[in-house]
Amino acid sequence: MSTFFSEMVWLCLAVTAVLGGTVLCKYKKSPGQVGSLAVCLAGLWGVACLLSWSLFWGLLFLSLSCFLVHTYFSGQALLPVDGKAVLVTGSDSGIGHALSKYLDTLGFTVFAGVLNEKGSGAEELRRTCSERLSVLQLDITNPEQIKAAYSKVVDKVQDRGLWAVVNNAGIIGFPGDGELVPMTIYRQCMAVNFFGAVEVTKTFLPLLRRAKGRLVNISSMAGGVPLKKLAAYSSSKAALTMFSSVMRQELSKWEIKVSVIQPGGFRTGIAGTIDMWDKQEKNLLDHLSPEVQEDYGQDYILAQRNLLGYIDKCSRTDISPVLRDVHHAVRAKSPSAFYAPGRPSYLMLCFVSLSPTSLFDYVTENMFSSGNLKPRALSMPKLKNKAM
Repeated sequence: MSTFFSEMVWLCLAVTAVLGGTVLCKYKKSPGQVGSLAVCLAGLWGVACLLSWSLFWGLLFLSLSCFLVHTYFSGQALLPVDGKAVLVTGSDSGIGHALSKYLDTLGFTVFAGVLNEKGSGAEELRRTCSERLSVLQLDITNPEQIKAAYSKVVDKVQDRGLWAVVNNAGIIGFPGDGELVPMTIYRQCMAVNFFGAVEVTKTFLPLLRRAKGRLVNISSMAGGVPLKKLAAYSSSKAALTMFSSVMRQELSKWEIKVSVIQPGGFRTGIAGTIDMWDKQEKNLLDHLSPEVQEDYGQDYILAQRNLLGYIDKCSRTDISPVLRDVHHAVRAKSPSAFYAPGRPSYLMLCFVSLSPTSLFDYVTENMFSSGNLKPRALSMPKLKNKAM
């Protein structure tokens, strides 16, 4: 009996070693969320051991874990590039610019859509990338430019179709209390972050269908978790996330995979320049009624722009996690439906958002505040009612 028990222990250890070695090898070769699943499976097996399961059931559980890991890894295999063509919008700067360069180095045929084909970002792409990369003038709020870009892509890909569309172009608008933000900002955010992405998707879907390719939409952490001061931006990104989820179901019959990237805080230049802030601030002030200006006060209203500097200051400079996840969504045999580069902050906020409302509001209260400033009407001392 002791001999049998000893043999079973050694067998259990051997299977564990094989599983661990497989996880390490696959994790090095496959980007994305492979490591997270492996850790979860290892944790489950550890729990099983702590629960003092019999050796037989522990071994059976481990075998099942091995099977699940193998099945998962088979879907994580990266497909060959083979000259696949990818369209990336918003390639002037930030994620789109870096992603166009990255995909070009991997051997993809890249169509880099830019807002200004004569701008510095476009010129840098032409100068530093291979001949496989083409710069396209593509303002995604302009239907004529979308059609022109489609024609240029068709001329180059011919019958191969387009392997992937990465809807990356986006704006954050001017942050502030939802009541203060003018409707023009709401419309701009929806026009770029949602309607523009939808129109690009609808235009290029025939080419994606031909290649049985990928649709990758860059949403945001703010599209899944409510954050103060970002009503316009968050609403547009939430709409994009829901659109992507519906399209994932509808396009599955055509074997088109749809993924959503929801980055946390990364420094991409989306906050814009000081000159842009000045114009948006003036636009905000011009659209506020005298009553609202009186209630909030000039100091509070002018402090709204501080959030743009805060976003830029606190964001991570290394955007490689975003590039890695987009690459996985574009190239993996079975890409994930959702990716969350910058996971710790995102998962923390998701968890808190499921808690009682008061707790969530307390946690996020100081994240996007205007310092110690309060609206003027709330800061004024309350007058005591005098007895008549």
